[in-house]
Amino acid sequence: MAPRVICLGEALIDRIFDRRENQETSSSFWTDYPGGAPANVATALAKLGTPTALIACLGKDPQGQQLDLALKAAGVDITALQWTAAHPTRVVLVNRDAQGERTFVGFSLPDPSRFADAHLEADQIELTQFESAQYLVMGTLGLAYDALGRSMRSAREWAHQHGLTTVVDLNWRPRFWPQPEQAIPIIQDFLAQIDVLKLNREEAIALFDTSAAAAIREKLSACLVLLTDGDKGCDYATADFQGHVPAFVVDCEDSTGAGDSFLAGFLHQLDRQGLDLLAHEDSLQSAVQYASAAGALTATQPGAMTAQPDARAVEAFLYLHNQLMS
Repeated sequence: MAPRVICLGEALIDRIFDRRENQETSSSFWTDYPGGAPANVATALAKLGTPTALIACLGKDPQGQQLDLALKAAGVDITALQWTAAHPTRVVLVNRDAQGERTFVGFSLPDPSRFADAHLEADQIELTQFESAQYLVMGTLGLAYDALGRSMRSAREWAHQHGLTTVVDLNWRPRFWPQPEQAIPIIQDFLAQIDVLKLNREEAIALFDTSAAAAIREKLSACLVLLTDGDKGCDYATADFQGHVPAFVVDCEDSTGAGDSFLAGFLHQLDRQGLDLLAHEDSLQSAVQYASAAGALTATQPGAMTAQPDARAVEAFLYLHNQLMS
């Protein structure tokens, strides 16, 4: 089926170290998992049943091949992938504690601009092949790099011209930026022209000096802001109403990619029901609850893409939850 959603940005490897108390990083056990926020959202959407394409740049190396196989296995349209032999696929080093919470440590190379994902070339992207798409999904990490940043801005303008809904997952990671002190105004300028924003509480405070979803929406004039806060749930705000959906309680094995699955779950429902969903608070709450279930299930297993649920798993989880609540 033709893609309904285009995800554009970084595809990378999360090298996760299971670090325990009194254990040195160098002695920790590590595993490579395919990841990168836009790539995670793409695979999660495909697994839920929403046709999705990924536009990204991979290195011609084993890590790039690992990502290629994971994307194909999930059913993501990868016809627009770019490949480079000049730059390696990005490897992100991540510590995971005994509670499954992760901490970003750094990269496998000292210069974050040298990785393949930073070199996605705008003039090689043929967006006309995705004329059936209704949504464009990006993060903000790519704004740190010249080529990828140009590709993102070009895609955003194309989306506006063709009536796509633009969606951004903030994903604030100062380590990705060669000059982090320049990041915030660049990101804020980019967000001024998007329709839906998803971010977490720490990101909200860092970039907007508030953790109120409604206040952020007013600053941006976005249609919808989704503000997550881990086990405390999600706040949402539109022009007409605002509210809160509690989080599900699960045993957290690894929180990597849970937020990406949350966004994919929400977009899956938004695509099924249409933008009218945003005008009805009951429907919006149900979509956020579905998203929360997708994110919670992802956190119960290690990795991002490898842990993502399909639609049947999310529906079964919600059914059992509702039965227990009643």
